[in-house]
Parts: sequence; structure tokens; C-alpha cells
Amino acid sequence: MPLPKISEARELSDERLVEEITAVKKQLFQLRLQKATRQLDKPHQFRHARHRLAQLLTVEGERKRAAATQSPQE
Repeated sequence: MPLPKISEARELSDERLVEEITAVKKQLFQLRLQKATRQLDKPHQFRHARHRLAQLLTVEGERKRAAATQSPQE
């Protein structure tokens, strides 16, 4: 399974982006739990989940910075 592209994350709406971030964090928790109980079958899923979370957080940060620069603060 190839790593997800950041362009896919950039196409998400703000609400969907937050939902995806929450879902990936839950997935990482489940993977850590499986690893601790030695039930993890596919260790590469860690890399994919961390990569996806980094992409989503990057897009979220980009949007926050863009919104901050567009609205002048007095």
C-alpha cells in the first residue's frame, strides 16, 4: 500500500480534516496497543499512520497561518 499523498489532505474540508486527524490518532493508539500485546501483524501501518498524521497536521497548520495572515490583527 503506497503512502498517501498530501494533495489528498489539501482537498479535505476543515471539518473533515479535523475528523481525519482524530481518526488517525485513534488508529495510532490502537496500533500501539496491538504492539504492546504482541498482536500487531503489519508493523508498516505505524509508518503510514504517522506519515498521514504529519500530512494532516501540516495542512491544518498551513490553513491556520493563511487565515492569520489574511485577517489583519489590530
